This record gives sequence, C-alpha cells and structure tokens, in this order.
Amino acid sequence: MGELTLLVLRIGFLVILWAFVFAIVYALRSDLFGQRVRRMPAVASPPNTQLRPSVAPAAPRPASPTLSRGSSSSIDATRLVIVGGAKEGLEIDLPAEQLTIGRSSESGLVIRDDYTSTHHARLLKWADGWVIQDLDSTNGTFLDGTRVIVPTHVPVNTPVKIGTSSFELRR
Repeated sequence: MGELTLLVLRIGFLVILWAFVFAIVYALRSDLFGQRVRRMPAVASPPNTQLRPSVAPAAPRPASPTLSRGSSSSIDATRLVIVGGAKEGLEIDLPAEQLTIGRSSESGLVIRDDYTSTHHARLLKWADGWVIQDLDSTNGTFLDGTRVIVPTHVPVNTPVKIGTSSFELRR
C-alpha cells in the first residue's frame, strides 16, 4: 500500500473513533441530565375540563388475594403514602387530576435514585379511580409485583414500586 492510502486509513479510523467517543458522551449526558423540558404557557381553561389521555386505561384487574387488602375502588383515595425507599413514611395529598413521578425537579413526586427515570410514571385520576401510566421508563413501574405496560387501575392499599421506592394510595 502506498503512503497516501495508509494516511487516509489512519485519518478515517480517527474520525470513526472520535464519532464513537462523542456518541458515548452524548448518551451519558442525556442519561444523567435528561432532556430539557420547556414549560408551556398557562392557558385559561374552564375549571371543569377533564384530562383525557390518548391511551385508554386497561380494564381493572380481577380481584385476587393480594389485591383484596383494601377496597377495589381508588376513587376515594386522597393520599399517597410512601411505604418503602428513601422517603419512607412521607404522605402526599393527591392532586385533582394527575401526579408525575420521577427524578426531575419538575415532578410532583421527586424520587432521586439510580433506578428511577427523569420522567418515570404518571398517576392520573380517571372516571372510576386512579390509573398509573409508565412513561417509557428504563427500569419499569410495578403494580403489586406486575410490570405496568399500559395505563392500569390502582386499587387502594396496593403497592406501586418505582425504582427502590414503593408507595400506596390510601383514604
């Protein structure tokens, strides 16, 4: 091979190597700091506007021995109680429509651990109770030990696990 060919191969190898390094740095940065979320300006809306998610919630799960600890309806749940994890014992009054959960400081419930995504899950008030929706998190959201794939009804006193933290809806 000629010297020019070897020089071109060396430069090409260095370009590919640096592209790989930049791709790794970009992936680490987006994982550590998340994507920038800009707040939308507040729009005046009628007070009776109901939140309508684009995905219909799954039908309530049939009652089983592990779900029968409390009432199967969560409409009267007014508190979220953290029963495991770093914030164990913390009680939060549930908002009127939804509560976002994640590592982001913009979340309604901030959980700072390595297994929680920036925008991990959303707790929505639905017509017949509260529904948990996983927001494409890396490590998943678990309702009574079962991974949540579609928005799922959350019965009262049923554990929901996000990262290393667990919480329950209570009256």
